[in-house]
Amino acid sequence: MIAMNSASQFAETGRLGLAPAIDPEVAWRQVLSRDPDGAFFYAVTTTGVFCRPGCASKLPLRGNVRFFRSAAEARAAGFRPCKRCTPTTACGNPLEKVRAYIEANVDRALPLVELGRVAGLSPFTVQRLFKRELGVSPLQYQRALRAGSLRGALKQGGNVTDAIYEAGFGSSSRAYAGAQLGMTPARFAKGGQGEEIGYAAAPSSYGWIVVGATARGLCWLALAATATEAEASLREEFPLAILRRDPALAALVERALGVVAGQGGKPGPGKEPQLPLDLRGTAFQLRVWQALRAIPRGETRSYSQLARELGDPKATRAVARACATNRVALVVPCHRVVGVSGALTGYRWGVERKRMLLEAEKRP
Repeated sequence: MIAMNSASQFAETGRLGLAPAIDPEVAWRQVLSRDPDGAFFYAVTTTGVFCRPGCASKLPLRGNVRFFRSAAEARAAGFRPCKRCTPTTACGNPLEKVRAYIEANVDRALPLVELGRVAGLSPFTVQRLFKRELGVSPLQYQRALRAGSLRGALKQGGNVTDAIYEAGFGSSSRAYAGAQLGMTPARFAKGGQGEEIGYAAAPSSYGWIVVGATARGLCWLALAATATEAEASLREEFPLAILRRDPALAALVERALGVVAGQGGKPGPGKEPQLPLDLRGTAFQLRVWQALRAIPRGETRSYSQLARELGDPKATRAVARACATNRVALVVPCHRVVGVSGALTGYRWGVERKRMLLEAEKRP
């Protein structure tokens, strides 16, 4: 799990995978030089294929080229991966090599120099591209994997000390800092016992909204028909935590509604209100939630599309489960995911609300 415990930290890691705007002229020069370190993808409109900058295929005409910050964006625009440079596979994708290597060595320290050798890139490039593509650093990703293992063991009622060491943490203090459960492992295992969570509820066009926040950031945002139901959802999620009403948190409701309203200019994660988050989930859930935030306001994706964008076409059901377990509605916009036919399918907070949200996001 990744927890974001300050506005500044969220600004660094919470944009979730989007790089700054691409300079077309700089990118084109990298394509011409077949630069393997180019942090983007290019697509050719005449062939319908997208490639890495270092692809050895015949160079296209400049007028037929479009640039994308990720393979997911290129796929969403209707382009298919090049069979020569295989931009979405581990063998052709250095970041996939790094990710797989981290997952296979989650229990030990992995210096950037070592990850650079795995990817065939410089340590600096690995760090930069990994954060660009996944929104977190290699170290944060490894911590997310460990946190997922620890969280699962604690949920099953295992011994706290055993769970900490089996998850790859060298001590309980490192587990607290590295797993970032938003509370100590022992408290998490006991339903948040002793943890303080401030909350506030407010009405909106979509029903009552309740927000809950730890000292680290927003950990709960739910929709309900009444204020009573909204507050009850928080109590059900954290049955043993100390809940205290905090009227000041009502401002978070307005900021979350800004995601739907498109406040801040051009739609997209980088322009939406930046809220400090205390997210709890496995590494896979984290990746899904990152992908959700990359869906522009006013657009939707199917569960199977998201699975393909994540590089695992067979993970459609797992993607659906990750959407269903999202604890922060609106900010992590799981309402932007629909069935392959376009049907709204399910929504944790009601299909009718999902319809209202999507209709609102279609408006300028």
